[in-house]
Amino acid sequence: MRTAAVEDYVKSIYKLQTETETVSTSALAERTGTTAAAVTKMLKHLAQLNLVSYTPYHGARLSPMGETIALEVIRHHRLLELYLAQAMGYPWEEVDAEAEKLEHVISEEFEESIARLLGFPEFDIHGDPIPSRDGQMPKTATETLEAQAVGTQVVVRRVSDADAALLRYVGECGLKPGVEVQILAREPFGGSLTLEIDGLERRVSPQAAQNVFVERCAAQSLGMKSAPQ
Repeated sequence: MRTAAVEDYVKSIYKLQTETETVSTSALAERTGTTAAAVTKMLKHLAQLNLVSYTPYHGARLSPMGETIALEVIRHHRLLELYLAQAMGYPWEEVDAEAEKLEHVISEEFEESIARLLGFPEFDIHGDPIPSRDGQMPKTATETLEAQAVGTQVVVRRVSDADAALLRYVGECGLKPGVEVQILAREPFGGSLTLEIDGLERRVSPQAAQNVFVERCAAQSLGMKSAPQ
């Protein structure tokens, strides 16, 4: 049976699969905030539904059916985030929690209406890619701001939405998708970065910079669509 819990698990497995071949019970327990025993029970249930291939002590991976469901839920979530921010004025650090509540209940017709209203966007408010209706995922930046050399000019493409407080801090610094940034200086021994953003100097912690994903201006592909600001 397809429940909100089932959808949450396949979505979590999908995201973890981008980092590893198979998803371990411990990694999934950490991501979902549950116990290893609860994860094992759910993985067995998902296997019975043919949503994952699961071997005890060797991890799990989504089946094609499971991946289809995961992409559908992610599409719902990210369209909702963008709608909440653009149409309803939600701060970008609050949309994730609200979209979590709504992603399981909207219909495909409602989803399509939101997409049409927003102009069929490819990225959400944080710069995360929005899967298309047929399950295609737009490419996005993977290099962090923290990893860039002094003197580099970059464009912010994506900001991690895993921590609302971090999002609020990064937003106050002006680091949002589409913004150009110049790295001016770096304090020694893992210290803060000094950046130029919209003509102003800003100091940003290395932890925050690790959660900002960028594209170097010189390496931008012609015609590549920017994430929404």
